[in-house]
Amino acid sequence: MVNFFTVIWHQSGTLLEYHLHIGNYRNEYFIPDKRNQQVIFSYKPREGAEERIYSKISDICVSMKATDYLKMPERIDNIIEVEMSDKEKDLYKKLESEMILPFSDGDIDAVNAAALSNKLLQMANGAVYDENKNVRFIHDKKLDALEDLIEAANGKPVLVYYAYKHDKNRILQRFSASEILTSKDIDKWNNGEIQVAIAHPASTGHGLNLQTGGSTVIWFGLTWSLELYMQANARLWRQGQTKNVIIHHIICKGTIDEDVLNALKKKKSGQDELFNAVKARIGGAANDKERAVTALLS
Repeated sequence: MVNFFTVIWHQSGTLLEYHLHIGNYRNEYFIPDKRNQQVIFSYKPREGAEERIYSKISDICVSMKATDYLKMPERIDNIIEVEMSDKEKDLYKKLESEMILPFSDGDIDAVNAAALSNKLLQMANGAVYDENKNVRFIHDKKLDALEDLIEAANGKPVLVYYAYKHDKNRILQRFSASEILTSKDIDKWNNGEIQVAIAHPASTGHGLNLQTGGSTVIWFGLTWSLELYMQANARLWRQGQTKNVIIHHIICKGTIDEDVLNALKKKKSGQDELFNAVKARIGGAANDKERAVTALLS
């Protein structure tokens, strides 16, 4: 569900701007959901609000998905589950319930729900920062799974997405990997000179072309952001990719990893509903369609 939008539509040299103020928009289409007295934490849509919003924007918005109009390789999503030991699970559950893990030289604590989510994600990955910014190692289960995936690739390049600096450091300590940061790194990857590349999803944004260097993505640590997730995957799964793309997700069972993956799927479903409501309908020959879509999506 869209919470706020500004749409700019250019047609025949005329710039039209449709801008809904957040307060008016929210009052018309939503009602308060979770709250604490006068403080409202979230809103939920009124009955029929989604259809009304789609109707309002249908004549000024257009969506075009590459998968609908361009020749895209097959995408295979794979989930690799790992599981902590009983002792490691106890540490995780203690932090989850009490929001603190005491240590003599620096506690692991979470001051609010957002901080707790961040700490739990770190623990699921295998390490977590304490209050003094020191790294507390919890487990190597994801590193072991990553090693298996790299071996299974049998020499083919893989692109690994990490979430935290300690993730990157532990990966670099265990594997002969190269981080993609500069244009030279991109050239090396695309030339097949890097077998294991690592990157943060925020550093591989729109328009970065990595599709000629490999076709395997491994998510060592997930992100809550659907945009970052989709854009990171689109570095390999895009027009010009000649091979089927495999996207592995290393998920720690019984942890917040499962919540993040489910949230991404739910957000994607909601986004697809919005896009389908304003989907472009292009007539004409197939080649004309592809040229039109390529121009809009480039």
